[in-house]
Amino acid sequence: MSRKIKLIWDFRGPASAKTAEHHEIHLKEYIAIEKLPLNITGYKIINDMQAIAFMVVTDEHMIAVRDALKPHRGEVYVE
Repeated sequence: MSRKIKLIWDFRGPASAKTAEHHEIHLKEYIAIEKLPLNITGYKIINDMQAIAFMVVTDEHMIAVRDALKPHRGEVYVE
């Protein structure tokens, strides 16, 4: 079984929550267009000036998605 990688986009500023929420919509669209096997996405508000959007991909798709979408960082996904 391959590893799952959580790709993360960071947003800062007073509009960070809305930006992260909207970015998740585009991540879901990308998953549908590319027919990726996982459909785990989300966003999290860290505080009133910081939020993140994320998607989870498998090892074999990570490099292609990383190169196409340019996340700010990534980490091993633990369910």
